[in-house]
Amino acid sequence: MSSRNKILAAVKANQFSYAELPDLKMLNTLTDTGDNLVERYTAVGTAGGSFVYEVADYDAIKAILQKEFKPGVKIISGVPELDEYTNVEDVKHELSHSFADVELCILPSNLGVAENGALWLTEQQMTVRVLPFIAQHLAIVINKDNLVPTMVQAYQTIGDAKYGYGAFISGPSKTADIEQSLVIGAHGPRSLSVFILP
Repeated sequence: MSSRNKILAAVKANQFSYAELPDLKMLNTLTDTGDNLVERYTAVGTAGGSFVYEVADYDAIKAILQKEFKPGVKIISGVPELDEYTNVEDVKHELSHSFADVELCILPSNLGVAENGALWLTEQQMTVRVLPFIAQHLAIVINKDNLVPTMVQAYQTIGDAKYGYGAFISGPSKTADIEQSLVIGAHGPRSLSVFILP
């Protein structure tokens, strides 16, 4: 018997037995609680480096952005209520290189996860895939009713949805690969601001 046949015979003789997938409904009963999701999201998101603001309305968001960003910087918004900034629909046909000087990108999200501070963005919400990753700063607007406790509920929410591309984003871009020194903004935005509406 050749070495190849010996290896294949050994693999065949040591197959795993069939096992049922775990019942995730049981996990939901342990984790599916909507209590204090904004508070939990804020604590986890802040610990991950995000700036999390619970705001009353879009005017409060505008006031914070005007305070944080100087007039004249390039800001692109995918949130219709924040219409004083360049609308992403107006620039979606531009070449990716034209977004290199975007200071702030503001996008909506319909799903946030309290356990890890992640926000789900689809290509439809991004409009231009590169924007949330090339902008110097990123702001995401979400309604508090769109927060879920864990990634289990998040995946159940998006599981049957139709989208071409999507990404979970949590906190600013950071890495400590180089000499274990933390670098913020190495591969993406230097800051993430999350605005939670009622």
